[in-house]
Amino acid sequence: MKLLALLLVLPAANIVDDPPMRGYTPASAKIEREWEAKFRAIPEPSRMREAMRRLSARPHHLGSPYGKDNAEWIRAQFASYGFDARIERFDVLFPTPKVRVVELVAPTRFVAKLEEPALKEDPTSNQKSEQLPTYNAYSADGDITAPLVYVNYGVPADYEQLERRGISVKGAIVIARYGGSWRGIKPKVAYEHGAVGALIYSDPKDDGFAEGEAYPAGPYRPKDGVQRGSVLDMPTYPGDPLTPGVGSSPGAKRLDRKDAVTIMKIPVLPISYADAQPLLAALSGPVAPSSWRGGLPITYRIGPGAARVHLKLEFDWKQTPLYNVIATLKGATNPDEWVMRGNHHDGWVNGAEDPISGLIAELEEARALGELVKQGWKPKRTIVYAAWDGEEPSLLGSTEWVEEHMTELRAKGVFYLNSDGNGRGVLNVSGSHSLERFVTEVANDVQDPEARVTVAQRLRAARVVSGAAEARSRSDLRIDAMGSGSDFTPFLQHAGVPTLDASFGGEDGGGIYHSIYDSFYWYTHFSDTSFVYGRALSQVAGTMIMRVASADVLPAEFGNLAETSRRYLTELAALRESTAKEIDELNKQIADGAFAMVNDPRNPLRAPKAQAPAPHINFAPIENASDSLDRAAARFEKAYGALAGSAASSAALAQVNALLRQADQALLIPEGLPKRPWYQHALYAPGFYTGYGVKTMPGVREAIEQKDWVLAEEQVGKLAAALSREGALVSRAAVLLEQATNVRPVP
Repeated sequence: MKLLALLLVLPAANIVDDPPMRGYTPASAKIEREWEAKFRAIPEPSRMREAMRRLSARPHHLGSPYGKDNAEWIRAQFASYGFDARIERFDVLFPTPKVRVVELVAPTRFVAKLEEPALKEDPTSNQKSEQLPTYNAYSADGDITAPLVYVNYGVPADYEQLERRGISVKGAIVIARYGGSWRGIKPKVAYEHGAVGALIYSDPKDDGFAEGEAYPAGPYRPKDGVQRGSVLDMPTYPGDPLTPGVGSSPGAKRLDRKDAVTIMKIPVLPISYADAQPLLAALSGPVAPSSWRGGLPITYRIGPGAARVHLKLEFDWKQTPLYNVIATLKGATNPDEWVMRGNHHDGWVNGAEDPISGLIAELEEARALGELVKQGWKPKRTIVYAAWDGEEPSLLGSTEWVEEHMTELRAKGVFYLNSDGNGRGVLNVSGSHSLERFVTEVANDVQDPEARVTVAQRLRAARVVSGAAEARSRSDLRIDAMGSGSDFTPFLQHAGVPTLDASFGGEDGGGIYHSIYDSFYWYTHFSDTSFVYGRALSQVAGTMIMRVASADVLPAEFGNLAETSRRYLTELAALRESTAKEIDELNKQIADGAFAMVNDPRNPLRAPKAQAPAPHINFAPIENASDSLDRAAARFEKAYGALAGSAASSAALAQVNALLRQADQALLIPEGLPKRPWYQHALYAPGFYTGYGVKTMPGVREAIEQKDWVLAEEQVGKLAAALSREGALVSRAAVLLEQATNVRPVP
């Protein structure tokens, strides 16, 4: 009721006759709105439902027969819509399991089932011969027996707790629960601390009956459900581990597998909470801290003790073909500028929610665009629709395509829009902050199918309810920064193409992620059951594609980018201060003898070591560069404001657009980020120890977190240089707009 009340009082930003349209003159905006209205009337939920039924009918993981069949069907669909559609193949390393054994050998014996049972309610859950078994791709092979230690979520902070308690995982098998970070971080950190193997389980407190009814009675993970997934060290680089930086075409030079740094160094396997409970119950040692305790009916203990586990894994390390579907509508006036849209088509099993719910929206967009072409619509720029293969193992299809086409993409890429599944609820958008105003305008033009207000209004109301007071007053919707975990990563963080990711969600509970229960039955009973939010995603995404494809001036706005960079800088300064205070407080406690009794054998805690005080960091170069960007953005906006009343030539605007499509490339650091040069964006990257989770201004932020003060100062300079390049680019674009529109420059 609170949300509904807010919807009635928040400003109705869309109820205006012909509101401004970013990138268009009034005359061209009128024509564009007419075409967009026709477009948004075309997508049909019933067609999406049948497409999902077809695409999720059988398991379609990378390398599966049905995966290839789906690719060929998708290509045929695009071709029937009028696109020039083809399949582009790459060959990638994709291991699948031959042997999986997990057994408790002491103090009692228990053998894990490692199997998800078929359910009579879910007709596709019984396709055992075609299903990938439960496993983590790119785990190491191994046959080990070792003590078991519980490490909570298995993130660095958890190991600090263990160290304080005098507990080592060296030579042990760790068991961690899903959550707190991306799954690949857990064995990575365990290996760094000397562990020889890892198990990852879904605790019902985080992903099961504690959230609601378990499947099939409700949407949440059942006791035997398992989350498959890759543990490739994606924060170092995604894609084929044997061809970093180049496309894995048939003749590409490949690393020897032993030299591929992203392949996990220890064996690791995911298990259900039914299989995890006997292992955890066998642990002795200290009782786990309260924040470490999950939802199982046991006393959570850390170990080590008598509990010993045998873990045996063996994989078939084979080269596997992947099939990207690439469909093109050639632009009428700017064919060498690419406006791209993508969603992957491979799933871990049947993958109805992930990824098919996003792909069916993309297919309906393409069909609708094809219908417009038949009616006489001609986009100025070339539109490229992609259905990527191999996303699940580690963004394989999109990364290899980007690496293969890097030169062309950096020259021609204007915009990339991603989705990776869809649900019911509010619009979620992340990406390049120069596109916040563009996102807001599109969101104001699409109706929420249930709330009967615009998706922008519903999102504002939801954010106010959640405590984000600025949602009432900030004119533009704030979008999230991008970490990783989907196909946007190579476009934004490696190629520097302005990028967005969009989907609906938040009102459909989920506990079937990467399991055999991510099925048509689950989706049509517990998610967007009427597919009206699939239609809404088609309307939002298709409107974005149309609007960029035919814009007179690309719809970037840089004031929000400058404001966001200053906000990130404030966070960095606060992080440095909080880190310095922590160090000072710790050193004071050590000096005062607070830990004098800690090393007593009767006390399980260990005394920490004194740390060097945190030095001052000079953030002035970043602040100055952000201020320069802000001034350049204001100048650009003044010149842009005159576009409506000007008669700027298409040649003059083409010069402006040539700069604007380089906006995210200006923010790339050519030598890349520390320890992972593949990632080059100065503002956004997946965290080295978070995985999917974003680290903004990552070079500086992670250096501070790691207390590497010399590196932090070095990264300040590189970040400032990137922001300065961005400011200079925006200034040049402003000058060109001033010349085209006869605007006097800002003093």
